[in-house]
Amino acid sequence: MSFKKKLPLPLLKKLDKAPSPPSPPPVPPLPDPPPTPLTPLPTLTLTPTSQQSHLFHFLQTHFKSKPITPHNLLHFLKSKLHYHPLFSHYDLLIFNWASTIDSFRHDHSTFEWMTRTLAITNRFLELTSLLAFMSANPCPCSTGIFSCPRIEPIFQFSINAYCKVGKLDDALVAFDTMKKLIDGKPSVNVYNVLINGCVKCGFHDKGISVYNRMLKDRVKPDVFTFNILISSYCKNNMFGSALELFKEMREKGCSPNVVSFNTLIKGFFRERKFDEGVKMAYEMIDLGCQFSSVTCEILVDGLSRENKVLEACNLLIDFSRKGILPCKFDFCGLVDKLCEKKNVDAALYLLDELWRNGNVPSLISCTTLIEGLRKMGKREESFKLMERMLKENIVSDIVTFNCLLQDLCNVGRTVDADKLRLLASSKGLEADDMTYYTLVNGYTREGKWKEGEVLVDEMLDKEFIPDLATYNRLMDGLCKSRSSSTQHFTCVRR
Repeated sequence: MSFKKKLPLPLLKKLDKAPSPPSPPPVPPLPDPPPTPLTPLPTLTLTPTSQQSHLFHFLQTHFKSKPITPHNLLHFLKSKLHYHPLFSHYDLLIFNWASTIDSFRHDHSTFEWMTRTLAITNRFLELTSLLAFMSANPCPCSTGIFSCPRIEPIFQFSINAYCKVGKLDDALVAFDTMKKLIDGKPSVNVYNVLINGCVKCGFHDKGISVYNRMLKDRVKPDVFTFNILISSYCKNNMFGSALELFKEMREKGCSPNVVSFNTLIKGFFRERKFDEGVKMAYEMIDLGCQFSSVTCEILVDGLSRENKVLEACNLLIDFSRKGILPCKFDFCGLVDKLCEKKNVDAALYLLDELWRNGNVPSLISCTTLIEGLRKMGKREESFKLMERMLKENIVSDIVTFNCLLQDLCNVGRTVDADKLRLLASSKGLEADDMTYYTLVNGYTREGKWKEGEVLVDEMLDKEFIPDLATYNRLMDGLCKSRSSSTQHFTCVRR
């Protein structure tokens, strides 16, 4: 049964007499905007029709009270249209629509934004049309005897985009168009982009053709030009031509850099000319060129693949003594190769020599060598290496550490193993339950029950003993070792 609750009569009278709240003052109407005609969209063909009207309203909202200039059009394209979920793909349409306005003229800022947008979104057909339009309608600052300084960067970005997708013909057309628009000769950077694009697409001959054209235009090549072509010669099995170009590079007064030498060293090794590759490395040192980790990796890997591991060791030791071995170079791969061949003595000598000369080994190099020493039964050497690592704040992983402790305990050196645990603990390596079980069992076998009881107490504090049976088993072992070593005391089970 439904019913309505009625208000009492006195309350109704009070509500009738209560004054009504004051009404807000009337807002004066906004003045009509000045009649600035917005040019209709002559080429706008949108579907459905409602979307066309929405886009037209969107444009009117932003341009109804001010004339369209390159500055505010660029702001509209970058900040408004670019992030709009419905209209962002109409950027070129708006760009072309603005071109139809009699009082408007695009400048380099709108040209540059539009070309970059088309290139990034892989609209290369539209990009080609835009570059042609730009050629026919140059930037306003090109009026006069000098061209706009932003023409070359705009075309360079477009040429690079064409080359990345293998459209070399379009890139060459854009390059020719650019040459007609700019003042003077193109920069070496544009030639490098074009040469690199040809080489990356597998057209070595086209890259050489662009290089010859560059020389004909009297544009001086730089180190990047030569590096691109030297690398291309090596990849196309024309190492002799690469060497000739390297000589030409130096004759033209262009100093090679580390990339030049690395490419040639790799080429020598590919040709199995190892001595020449090593000589090239020393020539690099004599010229004062910066030695890099990549150079060392090329040398070490190339020699190691041909079973010249000891030569690679001697080479690194010589570099280290000369003080040119990069500090960040990790020779773990070479240590691993030596350990695989059971030549752990040479690996230990290499690590010791480099470490002594300031080339601190990585954790992986050290642990790899420790495993190799353990497999060869060289416990003393592995123990000293672990101790040296910890003193130099190179903290091992717990698995390698526990394996080394087990080896020491197996030969009756539990005291040394325990000292190593304390050193590792001071350096931040937290011992786990396996560490303690290994040491307690070692002390049990050696009859050192006092030291074992101390560790069992620590295990209790760290909650490494899961139950009473495990505790009794450990203590029984210590008591038996105590009774076997001393016949004057009796064991009391706790």
